[in-house]
Order: sequence, then C-alpha cells, then structure tokens
Amino acid sequence: MNVVRWGMIGCGSVAERKSGPAFYKAPGSALVAVMGRRLEAVTDYASRHGIARTYTDVDALINDPEVDAVYIATPPDSHHAYSLKVAAAGKHCCVEKPMALNAGQSREMQQAFADAGLHLFVSYYRRSLPRFQQVRQWLEQGRIGEVRHLSWTLTKAPSSKDLDGSANWRTDPAVAGGGYFADLASHGFDLFQYLLGDIVEVAGFTARQAGLYAAEDAVSASWRFASGALGTGCWSFVADRREDRVEVIGSQGRIGFSVFDEHPVELHGDEHISLEIPHHEHIQWHHVLGMNAQIRGESQHPAVAAEALKTDRVMDQILKRQ
Repeated sequence: MNVVRWGMIGCGSVAERKSGPAFYKAPGSALVAVMGRRLEAVTDYASRHGIARTYTDVDALINDPEVDAVYIATPPDSHHAYSLKVAAAGKHCCVEKPMALNAGQSREMQQAFADAGLHLFVSYYRRSLPRFQQVRQWLEQGRIGEVRHLSWTLTKAPSSKDLDGSANWRTDPAVAGGGYFADLASHGFDLFQYLLGDIVEVAGFTARQAGLYAAEDAVSASWRFASGALGTGCWSFVADRREDRVEVIGSQGRIGFSVFDEHPVELHGDEHISLEIPHHEHIQWHHVLGMNAQIRGESQHPAVAAEALKTDRVMDQILKRQ
C-alpha cells in the first residue's frame, strides 16, 4: 500500500487546519472522501481542500471501496459507534481524542480492532511532536537523574461562550465525557505516560465553582507512576488568566515545558538548555506520517488504542465516570 487512502467523518474546526490537510499533504497519504451531516458544510470543505467525494451518510463513507482507513473527527459521544462500524467494514481507523466517553467504551473499541487484526489509532499526536521527542530524549539520557515528581498547572479564564451560555459540546458531559478537563487534560495524561511510564494509582477532586455549565470547571489530582515517581495537577477553567506549565523534577535537575503552548522546552541540569521547537503548520503531520507507516508495516506508531485506553482509565477515576 504505497498510498493510504483516508476517508474523514466530520469537517469541523479540528479538521480545518490541525489535521485534515495533513491527511492529503503528507507523503504516502491521500484524503479521498469526507462526510458531514450538513450537505452545505461538507461540500464547502471538500471544495476548499480538493477532496473528490462527499457524503452525508456515515455508512456510505465507511463502506466506500476506495477508502482504506477512516479518520473520525467528531465529538467523543460518536466515537464508539462509528469506530465499531469501521472495524466491521475491515478498515483501519483513527479517532480524535478523547478516545470515547469512558474506558468501558474504549476497551470495546480496542478489542474490536484487535480481534479483526486492524489498527486503531487515537489522535494523541503530542507523542509524535519534535518538542516532546526532545523531552523524551533528555529523560532517556538521564539528564535530570531519577525522576521524582511531575506537576502540571493548566488554567484559563472563561470564554465568552461560557459566560453567555452558548451551546458548546466541550462542556456537555453527555457529548464530551466531561468538560474542558476531559478534552484537554487527556492530552497531558497521555503524554506523561509516554514520557514517564504508566500511571498505576490516581485520585482527584472536581468542582463546579462558577456553575456556568453542566461539567466540572475545576479539578485537582494526584497520581503515582509505575516507576515510583509522583504527580500532581491543578486545572481551572474559570481562573484569572491562561497558564500552561509542566515541571519534571529529577534527582539531578529539572525539565520544564508546556503541553499546549509553544514555549521553549528547558533543561536545568548539568547545563541549562532552552530550545524553541515550533509545531508544524498542521500539528497532526507527524501523527499522520506515523499512522501511515504502521499501516504499511514499516514502523510502530506510539498513539495506538491500547495506550489511549490507559488515559481513559485515569480520567474515569478522577471524574468518577462509569
């Protein structure tokens, strides 16, 4: 399979610049079909991005014989049902993160693809980003000694949409599996387990401090990695300002970085190194390259369902999801 032909379900904001263009621009990749519920929206997306075929029926796209793999770029509440259809059609799949509404759904998805001998990826693309590959290299080289602790603070002020009560699927637990924490913190927990190993124990507290929407708006948590390192996190989405700061404390130094912001990655150890490592224009570029390489049997990609399931288990415990 020299070129992996993708079909995409959903053509919203995430597919406009972050992911969609990577599927048709990356070497060995093609985006041959797109599906959306509204004909006008899907036609507009296809015309602007040069995609040949459009659908408003999800089954029609999944069963298109010209589609080798399906990218599900929809909110989490549809991931479970759509991905099981893809597995039944005998095709590889990538779902946006979070993988599903809870670990139970994610486990069923992972098992369906494993039973079918197919690949299921999850868009935890930070595992592939050069800035975090640099952090991983420093850790593997022992530049800060034994890792003792990781802390993450992520805060932001309420958006205008939050304040005026506008419809927002990201703050509807029935659609998102939680609020901004479920949407954003999942990226961090997946990344931390990629860098430092599995989280084996976790406890957390949630609150609706401002009461602007149905989901939690503040979370604190503590956890333990299998290595014995500990972790703490503070997330507030009704704070005074934006902050995104991670510090990994070791026995001989520290590493600092942001999960979302393009601040320098910094090593404070035997020497001080500060590196500006910008993202690709299409942030899922490296993720797409990695998926295609695994589908072609050339290499292993780290953002697979078995790994994403670990993050959903952590989120379930913090949010007390069933």
